[in-house]
Amino acid sequence: MSALPTHCLAAVMTGPGKTEIREFPLPVVTPTTGILKLEVSGVCGADWSFYNHLFMTHGEMILGHEAVGTIAAAGREALARWGLKEGDRVALEEYIPCGYCEFCRGGEFRHCQATEWRRGGLRYGATDIKVEPSLWGGYSQYQHLHPTTVFHRVPDGLEGKYAALALPAANGIEWTYLQGRAGPGDTVVVQGAGQQGLSCVVAAKEAGASQIIVVARNSASDRLRLAFAKRLGADHTINVEDEDLLETLADLTGGHMADLVIDCTGNEQGIANAFRIARKTGRVVLGGQIKKKMTSFDIDRIIGNFLTVRGMRGHSYQAVELAMQLINRNAHNIREMSSRVFPLAQTDLAIRTIAGQTDEPALHCSVDPWR
Repeated sequence: MSALPTHCLAAVMTGPGKTEIREFPLPVVTPTTGILKLEVSGVCGADWSFYNHLFMTHGEMILGHEAVGTIAAAGREALARWGLKEGDRVALEEYIPCGYCEFCRGGEFRHCQATEWRRGGLRYGATDIKVEPSLWGGYSQYQHLHPTTVFHRVPDGLEGKYAALALPAANGIEWTYLQGRAGPGDTVVVQGAGQQGLSCVVAAKEAGASQIIVVARNSASDRLRLAFAKRLGADHTINVEDEDLLETLADLTGGHMADLVIDCTGNEQGIANAFRIARKTGRVVLGGQIKKKMTSFDIDRIIGNFLTVRGMRGHSYQAVELAMQLINRNAHNIREMSSRVFPLAQTDLAIRTIAGQTDEPALHCSVDPWR
């Protein structure tokens, strides 16, 4: 490996909706830590929440938690623990877990208390730069590698911008297949056509669902995404502003309704609709956080229709491994979700683009710090 520079550039969130390019010293590599040279970092829709709302409670930080890069340097103990070597191409999970609790032992790092960023835990793309050594996010040329970093190898020849799809695709696999139990013969309804919803379409298609229906609104970005959903395997799309959801779904399913409903909207109406369109003994997965108390909740419908309801967040280790396999063979055109790549200086524009705040909507973007 070539000698590392002493400093690097990173895009720092300095306030609500504000980004500044700053220079940081590269941290000293200890026996248990390392440094990642970024290729790209994918832009998650959740970055907009940090960027637009959460600054006041979480301070300045380097966002970006869909990091893909090369291990530029690492200590001997770190490499032995990780089963990797310098020069290996890897994708990181956002979680920085303890490594020994019951959840970590089962590959369910998302549940580990050590990575609960809302309660002072560490997480890539969600840690204040005041926490040494500051380089906790992927919108940077180099990133610190904590001893308990969770890695996934990037297949040879797979471009970084496609490998950066691994985490959103993993959410789709986790929510639809591993937890939602989608399978052959199922009618799967996905509410919301953002990154998570479209990833659920791919997962449902891969699982062999007989009918996949995507529900969204009539915004310019949603029209683009509904059209694209069919490229990924959706059989039908429903625009809820122009069509009656229950009537249209009943027509499409012959009155059967949905075996599995996955709500990615994070709004009260979407959650209420999920319970209305699930058939008796159906399954409902709630993946969109509403972030406020609902004014109404029809518990009788859940009980009366014998529904299985599961709250969902993030992904397991297994889901990311399965996602990387799908991306590597471009199953169901999944690579086409990668729409645009931005230079580091345009990190602000990349986040706003994913949030639908620009005139050029995109499905998934990446930031390339060397572009």
